Order: sequence, then structure tokens, then C-alpha cells
Amino acid sequence: MAVACPAAAAETRLTESNQHPWYALRVRARHEELVASALTHKGYEILLPQYRCLKQWSDRIKAAQLPLFPGYLFGRFDINHRLPLLVTPGVLHIVSVGREFIPVDPDEMAAIERLVASGAPAEPTDFLRVGEKVRIAAGPLRGVEGLLVHVNERRRLVLSVSLLQRSVSVEISRDHVLPVEESRRVLGFSAWAPQAVTA
Repeated sequence: MAVACPAAAAETRLTESNQHPWYALRVRARHEELVASALTHKGYEILLPQYRCLKQWSDRIKAAQLPLFPGYLFGRFDINHRLPLLVTPGVLHIVSVGREFIPVDPDEMAAIERLVASGAPAEPTDFLRVGEKVRIAAGPLRGVEGLLVHVNERRRLVLSVSLLQRSVSVEISRDHVLPVEESRRVLGFSAWAPQAVTA
């Protein structure tokens, strides 16, 4: 989600935010879009990953956009200047471990950004810690890693955000998925492999 903000100060803040890590924000349930819009207008770089679903009403079926991570937004900002963000209506807190604010893992965040940019159909799923780690070998998500699960004989890639204990899944073709080690050989990702260190 991106909303243009005309104020010069807000544009400066948005430009400077590219130098900062992403943090997860806990927000009021069902207020994700309102909070994302308010923070964007304040000049913060905000990401609200969403998915499309069909909702059954009494007389019709309607398409709706819902958050992939209900109750959460992602923001990139200077953690030392967080007060204007925290006083925004609907923001509950910045996700932390104890008293320490922990940025979202950059690789996990990059995977979520790639998923959003690809437009691939996705949906929330249970957080998974186990499973085969794979890399997508083709298509708009080429190079993205995640956990592979089987749902009704369809392959789905699960992208997890460890800090939030949340995951999203996206359906992918069988032909586009390789185990991580094999994909490094096939796709030439050898530079990602650990390098030997000599004294």
C-alpha cells in the first residue's frame, strides 16, 4: 500500500527511511488500512501486504482485500524517532523482545516485498518452523526462499516472518520449485554458499 504524501517534511522522512530497517507494528484489529493510510500521510514508509478473497454476504458474494498479517503492518523508520508513529490512532506498539525493538529479518522482509510486487495469489497460513526449505526457480518470484508444504496435492510456498510468528502461503507450479542446495547448483547461487576462511 502506498499513498502519495505532498508535504515536503514527509517526503524527506520517506527518503531517509530507506536507510533504516523494517519494523513490525501491532495495530488494532480491522484497522490496518486506516492506520497504514495515516502513517503514510505522516511520511512513513509503510507496507501492508494484502490478499484478495471472496466473502459471502446474505444476498451476494463480494471480493475483499484483507491483510496477509492481520493486526500487523510493516514500517521502515528511525527507531530513535518513533513517538509520532506511536501516537497515531490505532497503533498499539512496535513489536519487541522484552524492552528491545527487533527489526524484521531483512531476507524475510525482502521475500514479502517480492511476493507483494509479484501479484501472486497468497493467503495467511499457520506459522511453520519445520519443512523443506526451497527456492523458486522461475517466474516473478524467482530466487525467493521459503518452506514447502503440500495442501490437497498442490504445492504451496510458505514465507514466514519469525518475529511475528506468522506466515503466508502462495501456490506455485511444481516445475518452479527446487530444494535450496539443488537450486544453488542449477541456478548458479554458489555465491550464497558459505565461503571457507583461511588465516
